[in-house]
Amino acid sequence: MKSDQRTNVTGLRLPRRALDALKKRGIFAQPSVGLNYQHLAKRYVVHGVESGGAAGDIGRYVSFAQEGGQAIECLHPVESIGVNGPHSVVVAPVLIRLDMLRKGCTYELLITQHQPSSDGNGTRPQLESKILFRGVHGRLDFSRSGKDIGPGTVLPSFYSSGEGIGIPKRFRSAVHALTVAVNCQGCEHCHYTIVGKNKKTLPAKLPNEKDPLAPDAVSRRISNDPPARPQEPPVVRNELDSPLSGQGAGDRTGGLSRVCGSEAAGDTHSVRGELADNI
Repeated sequence: MKSDQRTNVTGLRLPRRALDALKKRGIFAQPSVGLNYQHLAKRYVVHGVESGGAAGDIGRYVSFAQEGGQAIECLHPVESIGVNGPHSVVVAPVLIRLDMLRKGCTYELLITQHQPSSDGNGTRPQLESKILFRGVHGRLDFSRSGKDIGPGTVLPSFYSSGEGIGIPKRFRSAVHALTVAVNCQGCEHCHYTIVGKNKKTLPAKLPNEKDPLAPDAVSRRISNDPPARPQEPPVVRNELDSPLSGQGAGDRTGGLSRVCGSEAAGDTHSVRGELADNI
């Protein structure tokens, strides 16, 4: 591996003040790549994370492509709580990484290729990395609002010794996408990797009576109506609760209010009704 192995693996070599500025603005691009082993396929693959975005006049974005520069399907998308962070996970036997930084109208671009070494000899291979393109202090002038930054319309210009350096044709579509990405304020989506149809997040489905696998506990449709008042249990009455026949029948107190009455002339109690026969 060459002396710039560390630069190839970790992306653009940025000074500490630049990294601090990105962190302060809440831009969390992840340029690092690594090797992962797939047990089912019995092979090593390169792992990377598409990530980044823009905040004000600063932007950084990292994405990945196939060897020919075509867009690559991601392993799965990533929904972050914040913005300008990870957007998707990518794995492949060979990955092309594109790392772009923007400050105002000045751009830095690094395109590298990463793959496992072929001479593993039964041991864990090394991660081979090589630089395919490096652009320093590129320039792209656009309106203050950035409305003229659109997919496939503009590219920053890079120079060396006063002469223009052309971006390889196979990577121009990817660089177009990254140019838009480093101007995407509060980015929340992928700009170049492809999210397959089978990887879209599907809404949760509640079981209902039409679902043969629905449990018995869910047998009614969901309604916004207030819950019905629970039915009170029936009142069990005994024989004393029944109204007595005769003169006291039909009283609210069960007919006992007229069984024992106080005589108006004194304290003598008289027994009336059907109970008199039992005394």
